[in-house]
Amino acid sequence: MSKTILITGGASSGKSRWAATYLAACDYVLYLCAAEKVDTDTLNRIEYGNKQNLVEWDIVPGITENPAEKFTDHKFVIFDSLASYTAKRIEKECPDPSDISHDKEKEIEKSIVNDVTDMFDAIAAIEGTMVIITLETGFSITPENLDQAVFRRILGVVNQRIANMCSEVYLSASGIQFKIK
Repeated sequence: MSKTILITGGASSGKSRWAATYLAACDYVLYLCAAEKVDTDTLNRIEYGNKQNLVEWDIVPGITENPAEKFTDHKFVIFDSLASYTAKRIEKECPDPSDISHDKEKEIEKSIVNDVTDMFDAIAAIEGTMVIITLETGFSITPENLDQAVFRRILGVVNQRIANMCSEVYLSASGIQFKIK
């Protein structure tokens, strides 16, 4: 039976550390990173865990579309991060946020949720475990900057949809993780 986990929280709250530690002893983990490169702290943590546990992970940075296409036969996957992926998709599909309509926002939300659903289907097919890391948008004020407001609205809806689909959800605050689902 597959397991899907969402870890959400503020910036630098320990989400990536928790995800890397959660699967540290697992061999052949696929670490998908939406950023162009994995941040140094996370990369060092993964390398340390690999050496300590005598395991090897595959790291794929620069994920900008169709993350499920990167899945092969890995039983364990970390997707870091849904927030970065959402920002990249918004930038690609609507480079000028002043032009974004309600319908376009909904279209972007739907395409991101569909991509994540494809990942759910891929991990379920091999009865694996997937951890999705995201940024919690619910703790901040509504930004006056249009780019940030559009990002917050879209990511907020995407996070809600994905959290409802996951078998477990954790909230990370100050390096402590709380299971909320």
